[in-house]
This record gives sequence, C-alpha cells and structure tokens, in this order.
Amino acid sequence: MKKTQERIMAQAGFTLVELMVVIAIIAILATIVGVNVMGQTDEAYVTQAKAQIKNFKTALMAYKLKFKHFPSTSEGLDALINNDKQNFLDSDTLPKDPWGNEYVYTCEGSSYTIISYGADGRAGGSGEYDADIDSNLRSEE
Repeated sequence: MKKTQERIMAQAGFTLVELMVVIAIIAILATIVGVNVMGQTDEAYVTQAKAQIKNFKTALMAYKLKFKHFPSTSEGLDALINNDKQNFLDSDTLPKDPWGNEYVYTCEGSSYTIISYGADGRAGGSGEYDADIDSNLRSEE
C-alpha cells in the first residue's frame, strides 16, 4: 500500500517539458493579444480626434449664436474659452489632439476649418494615421 502511494506521489505534478510547453503557449497568446491591442491605439486616436473636432464644431455654433460670427483665424479656437461672456467648452484649457499637437483653426467669413495633422504632425500626411483629419467629416464617420 505504501509503495502504491509513493508511486502516485511520484507521478503527481508536471514535468519540466510540460511546464515549458504551457509557458510557450502563454507567450504566444500574449504576443498575439499585444500586437492586436497596439494596433488599436492609433485607430482610437483617429476616432478621438474626430470626436474632439465635432465638439469644437458644436462649441463654434454656440459661439456664433452668441456673438453672430465665428472667431477669426487670429482669435482661433482659444476664443471658445477666453472671451468676456462665457466658456463654450467643458474645459478651462484648449485640448490638444491625441498626438499632443494643437488643432489648426482657420476662418474665412462664414466658413471655418479645424484640422488635426494626424500622427505625423505635418500637413498633408498620407496613410490611415498620418492623414489630416478635418472638420469636413463625412456622414459615415
């Protein structure tokens, strides 16, 4: 009886090879998940920039209702938070785009454009993440 118990105890547990296989599987799964998550970061930044531009558009419409005109190019988006009447954003500071750059605002008469230069931070980038994101968003976005 004692030998049977010793044999069972000797067979209990995992061998080094079994442990190495499990560790290798975990490492492969972690790599796959990490690559997929890292790829989503840039896509989330683009979505965040589009949402922020939509917030600016809403604030600009409220500004126009109050003052009967959009802020000039020289006043910029800063006029939404620094004017003598009210703050049109939910923040006391002007937010930057997800890549840490300032949004570019231009106004000509009754039309305006808000631009984020994307991940590269330069005008006219190409590709999904370096391309400029502007206030002329299409309805499917």
